[in-house]
Amino acid sequence: MQLSEQERVRRDKLTTLKGMGINPYPADQFHYTHTSTQVKENFEEGKKVVVAGRLMSRRIQGKASFAELQDGEGRVQVYFNRDEICTGEDKTLYNEVYKKLLDIGDFIGIEGELFTTMVGEKTIKVLDFKLLSKSLKPLPLPKKDREGHEYDGFQDAEQRYRQRYVDLVVNPGVKDIFKKRSALFTAMRNFFNEKGYMEVETPILQSIPGGAAARPFITHHNALDIPLYLRIANELYLKRLIVGGFDGVYEFSKNFRNEGMDRTHNPEFTAMEIYVSYKDYNWMMEFTENLLEYCALQVNGTTKTMFKEHHVDFKAPYKRVTMTAAIIQFTGFDITGKSEEELRTAALEMNLEVNETMGKGKLIDEIFGEKCEGKFIEPTFIIDYPKEMSPLCKEHRDNPDLTERFELMVCGKEIANAYSELNDPIEQRERFEDQMKLSQKGDDEATEFIDYDFLRALEYGMPPTSGLGIGMDRLIMFLTNNPSIQEVLFFPQMRPEKKKVELTEEEKVVIDLLKVTSPQALEEIKSKSELSNKKWDKAIKGLRSKDQATVDKTNEGLFVNLV
Repeated sequence: MQLSEQERVRRDKLTTLKGMGINPYPADQFHYTHTSTQVKENFEEGKKVVVAGRLMSRRIQGKASFAELQDGEGRVQVYFNRDEICTGEDKTLYNEVYKKLLDIGDFIGIEGELFTTMVGEKTIKVLDFKLLSKSLKPLPLPKKDREGHEYDGFQDAEQRYRQRYVDLVVNPGVKDIFKKRSALFTAMRNFFNEKGYMEVETPILQSIPGGAAARPFITHHNALDIPLYLRIANELYLKRLIVGGFDGVYEFSKNFRNEGMDRTHNPEFTAMEIYVSYKDYNWMMEFTENLLEYCALQVNGTTKTMFKEHHVDFKAPYKRVTMTAAIIQFTGFDITGKSEEELRTAALEMNLEVNETMGKGKLIDEIFGEKCEGKFIEPTFIIDYPKEMSPLCKEHRDNPDLTERFELMVCGKEIANAYSELNDPIEQRERFEDQMKLSQKGDDEATEFIDYDFLRALEYGMPPTSGLGIGMDRLIMFLTNNPSIQEVLFFPQMRPEKKKVELTEEEKVVIDLLKVTSPQALEEIKSKSELSNKKWDKAIKGLRSKDQATVDKTNEGLFVNLV
């Protein structure tokens, strides 16, 4: 394991601390009395407090020092004075432990008393402190220029997502996103629970992946010697519970879909699904807009939010537009009564990528998705979908070609999907069989499984029911103005990390220059580096051997290129 100079120094300090009889990782509980927030909100001059947290900054001036301690709620200023901490002749705790052996990032516990500095800063005067955990890697804290502007912070997105534990420490705003995410789940649970609906759990490992059209992840159960699938949706299990006699059930489920990744899709995501008996999609639309208005208020204190450049208001009621009307509005094409070939021809005339494997439902979905979806910014219910698009949805009571379904669009993205649920077991079987035919035709998103146990459950009778699914990750993106789903997931899926190449200090100097301009004339970059001939030769040789840079000969001379 190659260590940087700072890491080697910190490990040496660790050894020194142990040699002094100080345990850098004590096992006993540390009893603190206040958090940073409580110190500030309940401040009293001279009040004794015990706090704990991570040392984030310090300004040592001889026998005194101001520092900042960060806990789970924020930062508080602390004041170290040698003679207050070391009241006797032995000044080791301050002179050696605090000044020389502690580092930014270390966890410490502090006993002290409150006072206000001459500039009005609420501060803890340290009377005693204890090392609770030694940090062996330096935190990538931002630096400040003379004008107070921060630079060189931990802002690279890939590194932030891979090392979220560091991101949370050095970028305080990130923690606020996840506090709001937690508040959203709490608000939604409270809304459902107050109405008497029950939270349940359904299987993640399923023998048949059902409830949605998506490609599943597959695994194998050794003891049973059968294939199992990570769930793509929990819909069919929740409906079984409605058959079993529950009037309303909901679940926050981790779902898994073996599909592409982008700024709005992660292969592992969180959905909320709720099913309520004796209701229909009209009732569910009103329920949904009231739910989201309530959640927005609980998370942000207002129904209004910004997403990118858009102003969005989650206050009910929301506009309702049929899918047919939406397509006519933005394309001039009426899908009513059109055959599969007519739809395919129309899609091709709209310059959409379609093929022979796509049935009517997929073709209509492609037209709507490409030509209409992005146009709906304010929360809007798109209602009454063609039957071919909704194999689990009840036929529309007024038009047999449509279904009683809606999707909620916000800023051009779907965040909710709901039905008047199909509870006719015979028609459900026929819909499943139609999906099977599409799958055999080559549609990789059509279901290739029929859940016969679910059909058997329907044959015992399911009352009229409405169901709703909400993408929780996408919803919190809108509520926190984050256009990337990776920003609202603690640990988003990432490509395998490339093996880090360790560079010497001299090699880093050359690389930094090449990042500004590449290629550069060899003599020019050598001069800029201000390295001696020996160090320059060693740096270039090292960069070439590590495949970080090349030296190429041209008609104009030698040039150094960044790989």
